Amino acid sequence: MFWKFVSIVLLTMLKFIAGPTLGYAGGFSLFMTIIITVTGMMLSVFLFTFLGRLLKQKLLDRIFARKRKFTRRNRQFIRIWKKYGLNGVAFLTPIIFTPIGGTLLLTSFGSPKRKILISMFASAVFWAVIFSTLIHIFGEQILPEIMRGA
Repeated sequence: MFWKFVSIVLLTMLKFIAGPTLGYAGGFSLFMTIIITVTGMMLSVFLFTFLGRLLKQKLLDRIFARKRKFTRRNRQFIRIWKKYGLNGVAFLTPIIFTPIGGTLLLTSFGSPKRKILISMFASAVFWAVIFSTLIHIFGEQILPEIMRGA
């Protein structure tokens, strides 16, 4: 059970919906599924909030050492940031971005670390409760559809 917990947390660090779906599929209770989901997202948020700039500078800038372009995707990120700000990006992270993507977006715009952690935690709890509850209630009907689409 411990390794199942750890593996779901690690997958949730990459994709938020993995927590509720795999927690349910793994036989965890609703409460434990919420804990797993929040833990996975927040581990990712902590890691990339405190190491995001370093990782970006050391790894990505060296790997992709080329001229900066305003790609369509970059413009979309800027538009979302300007329209919704820190709290909006945090709120949208589980449903639009990955925990890593949302965190890197917030750190790249210079958001204060403490505010990133608070807003992402609130978002993680909110969406973990919503998704986990829905999946635990309607799991037999929707889980096969989610797994088929993945």
